Amino acid sequence: MNTQTTSRDATKLVALTPLTQDGALPLALMVLTVVTGLVDAISFLGLGRVFTANMTGNVVFLAFAVARAPGLSIRRSLTSLIAFLVGAILGGRLAVAMTATSRRRWLVTAAVAEAGLLFAAALVSVGIDIGSGTASSGVYGAIILTAVGMGLRNATVRRLAVPDMNTTVLTSTLTGLAADSSLAGGSNPRIVRRVASVLLMLIGAAIGALLLRFSLPLPLVLSGALVLIAAAVFATLLTPNPPADGSG
Repeated sequence: MNTQTTSRDATKLVALTPLTQDGALPLALMVLTVVTGLVDAISFLGLGRVFTANMTGNVVFLAFAVARAPGLSIRRSLTSLIAFLVGAILGGRLAVAMTATSRRRWLVTAAVAEAGLLFAAALVSVGIDIGSGTASSGVYGAIILTAVGMGLRNATVRRLAVPDMNTTVLTSTLTGLAADSSLAGGSNPRIVRRVASVLLMLIGAAIGALLLRFSLPLPLVLSGALVLIAAAVFATLLTPNPPADGSG
């Protein structure tokens, strides 16, 4: 009896270690946060002043374009917005379709799909001249593919509801960092995670901007590879909890 109890307790301890349950999900989401920085750099600097991950900024750009602000495009911003919504619909449908399966399989499927879209964007972006300023079919193809991928991911991460790990926007994270800080009379909850999210997106955007000096496909390939790393974390370190419970 004591042996069985000890064995059972040991199993519970393993299940609760950071890398098998509590830490694996934030770790993978942090990798995806880097990808968001990369994609924002790619879309804004390489695809014509449009965002395909940050829809708050993209809606603002759309409004500026409607008001005929120079250098902005209604068509590109609207294309990104619609493609993002399509991706979010697909992400929601995927979550519903995989409700009966494990959380691990659901997340791996979503991540592999996102990676595939980013690799496809890299393929269609071959030959695009970033400095030309013209919106070719390749530019629109890359906008659509990256925006669909980001919409799919946002729908997935939204269902997970991991605190301060949205992976695509930092407004609420920065608000929590300040409002819950000791300066505001708080206790600095999840401060490491919050600061890491901000820094990782910053790093991703900087790397994306640097890689664009060489080519447009290069940061897209890196983005896809990083998403596959996140998929590997999902596949090997997560416990297979059902996705419908929204636990993280």
